[in-house]
Amino acid sequence: MKYILLIGDGMGDVAIPALGNRTPLEAAATPTMDRLARKSEMLLVRTVPEGYPPGSDVANLSLLGYEPELYYTGRSPLEAASMGVEIGADEIAFRCNLVNVDQRADGRLLMVDYSSGHITTQESRHLIDALQAECGTDQVTLYPGVSYRHLLVYRGELPAGFATVPPHDHSDQDVAGFFQSYLQVDGFCDLLARAPGILAEHPVNLERARLGKRTANGIWLWGEGRRPAMVTLEERYGIRGGLISAVDLLKGLGVLSGLAAIEVEGATGYLDTNYEGKAQAALKVLEKDDFVLVHVEAPDETGHQGLVLEKVQAIEDFDRRIVTPIVEEMERRGEPFRLVVTMDHYTPIHRRTHEDWPVPMFLYDSRGIAAPANLPYTEAHVQAVLQGKGLGPLSGAAFFRRFVEQEHRDE
Repeated sequence: MKYILLIGDGMGDVAIPALGNRTPLEAAATPTMDRLARKSEMLLVRTVPEGYPPGSDVANLSLLGYEPELYYTGRSPLEAASMGVEIGADEIAFRCNLVNVDQRADGRLLMVDYSSGHITTQESRHLIDALQAECGTDQVTLYPGVSYRHLLVYRGELPAGFATVPPHDHSDQDVAGFFQSYLQVDGFCDLLARAPGILAEHPVNLERARLGKRTANGIWLWGEGRRPAMVTLEERYGIRGGLISAVDLLKGLGVLSGLAAIEVEGATGYLDTNYEGKAQAALKVLEKDDFVLVHVEAPDETGHQGLVLEKVQAIEDFDRRIVTPIVEEMERRGEPFRLVVTMDHYTPIHRRTHEDWPVPMFLYDSRGIAAPANLPYTEAHVQAVLQGKGLGPLSGAAFFRRFVEQEHRDE
């Protein structure tokens, strides 16, 4: 049996007037997902337990069967694992976004763009290298990542009660208060004070400004945590395989869970990602192993940006260029397979951030499902099916055991 987990990050939404009061998933043309869903079991899964932040870190940890209550320590340690950065016992990892902010004369600091116009990896690497060369210390080390997503490792203790906030949760909002709290951390003040000047004078930003692109004029730290202790999926469930994503967070989950983190050239985490390369990489994994996860970031990014038509496009691309080629090739091979299509969390257009609502998904089995849903895949259809059966959401661990047919195993 082959197990295939396909995740459209942030795909879920609510009805949008511009789409005729439909969600992007309802408005998108998704013939393959709808064909499979009609023959599938529909499920609701609570990927974000109560009291946990509704981020891709917690949600995808759940989708791989790991209880956040036992294994979650923060987002950035997962990204560090992907980058091959070892986090020591006395160290804390932070996500370091390259952002565009607007410092107003009245003291407000507006978060204009959490991604600096989706700056390229090549450009951002030069900027992070410059910051490390100028500001790196025994306490603070910067590591370049992908696009706007980078890593900072801090050696020391944080002040009691200190907490960060994700920049994408505060788009077009005043973040001056949060920034001031960052300046109270020993080791951050010099870096945060000097970074804008270093970035403003860098040739990468000068060229972006010349071309009319948004510059990376600041950094934003968030998602802090220490290295988690995780058992592998092979140890826990007896399965081996690979994980395919453009983002370090997911790759780090792969590393820590014992999955091979597959690199795909041209995987960007946005609408221009190499969908075909991801699909082919997944099929190659399934030639020798029994599990693969494919993660597509584009629906989430368009949700954060409030882009309605682009989110519809991202979902259609997910169906046409990821789900379709994988399913058609698996059907051609004639091997039995179980396939889940899901989101990790909702990223509603009107909110431009994540919600912790239970996520709708379908579970397809090529051998057949006893009582198939007979409905296309939408948020409302999944919820209606489960309500009709009087069933509530599953935990992530319960879902994964069901998916890999190991419901009988004790935790």
